[in-house]
Amino acid sequence: MTCYDKLKELNIELPAAAVPVGAYVMHARTGNTVFISGHIAKRDGMVWVGQLGKNMQTEEAQQAARAVGIDLLATLQDACGGDLTRVKRIVKVMCLVNSTPEFIEHHLVTNGVSNFIGEVFGEQGKHARSAFGVAQIPLGACVEIEMIAEIE
Repeated sequence: MTCYDKLKELNIELPAAAVPVGAYVMHARTGNTVFISGHIAKRDGMVWVGQLGKNMQTEEAQQAARAVGIDLLATLQDACGGDLTRVKRIVKVMCLVNSTPEFIEHHLVTNGVSNFIGEVFGEQGKHARSAFGVAQIPLGACVEIEMIAEIE
């Protein structure tokens, strides 16, 4: 089963790749490694605002992280010339969680994106990762995630 078969099974259609809103690019490639810039959580096309430990629960943030995963794959597809089957491996995911100092479930929020990537890519989706709590994310987003992938 290809990653596209799995996306279809999950009833997911990838959106258009994100475009930068500043002085950066959405992806950069060196050799066979692609670095995907941070993507913030969006719901219905709007920034998914919230702070864990204040006005958002872990379960909702997991859904937001999964939504970011979908956007990351759209950008990765763009980086692969429109063909996600060129992905050899998802190498690393870094997740920033907008949270209060008392919040301690950053790793559980990050499971939202990690589990999604695993569903889509299987063994190729097993990756290293980091999860951090931060005082704020641009536009008040609850989650921002970046990714590194190896492609053919």
